[in-house]
Amino acid sequence: MSPIGMFDSGIGGLTVMQQVMTLLPHEQILYFGDTARLPYGEKCSETIARYAIENTIFLMDKNIKLLVVACNTASAHSMNKLKQLFNVPMVDVIESGVHQAVLTTRNQRIGVLGTRGTIQSEVYKNALLLVLPEATIISIACPLFTLLVEENFSSHPATKLIVKEYLAPLKNQEIDTLILGCTHFPLLASLIQEELPNTTIVDPAVSCASNVAKLLRSHNLESVDPLGGRNHQFFVSDDPHKFKNLATSFLGHTLPSVEKATSWSRGL
Repeated sequence: MSPIGMFDSGIGGLTVMQQVMTLLPHEQILYFGDTARLPYGEKCSETIARYAIENTIFLMDKNIKLLVVACNTASAHSMNKLKQLFNVPMVDVIESGVHQAVLTTRNQRIGVLGTRGTIQSEVYKNALLLVLPEATIISIACPLFTLLVEENFSSHPATKLIVKEYLAPLKNQEIDTLILGCTHFPLLASLIQEELPNTTIVDPAVSCASNVAKLLRSHNLESVDPLGGRNHQFFVSDDPHKFKNLATSFLGHTLPSVEKATSWSRGL
């Protein structure tokens, strides 16, 4: 059985992978982190879409059966194009996050944290207002969060101060639900919760994993190999050693190997 393909700009997508692994332990996952070109959030829309297409080509060449775009910025700027170009079932984190937030909120005051690219696209705001037209959506760009996670600064004292500064505009807004609109941000969830203790934090990765399971079932693509979940593969576009060390710290176990991709960026 073919693997599930998943990509992110770096290590953040592992928060999605971890949820999928927990829910679907028999599934093999092929993960690609585009570490040579992160962060995506500071790039223009056309560049982000091109990166997403190139990443998908790399994964499609590995004969994947389903694609998970485990990057909010790429989801915001490329999903329509990816669906036009590639004939494979797809799941993205934005739709999952919106669905979860709609079910969670009670006062329809929702906050969204994301990269500059995701927030400027207004993809979360627009999707939420389609379902909850009377809702108040307060979006905050937090461009430093991704870099702090990628540099393994999640527990550094300075990070707490940066989180406090970014979240200050949300303090008196009475939001009851906060979407972590970047897959790197769950690694800062405890610090974010400290600043907003009465707010329910939504990690789209949880709902995304459920959507993956539903899509596999509906397309009759579920793995029946009990050993499938032991054969995950990891690829990056730059410095596999750094990625492996960070991933080991995050996942709590050593990755078997991380390969550097040599031909992912070949364009259309």
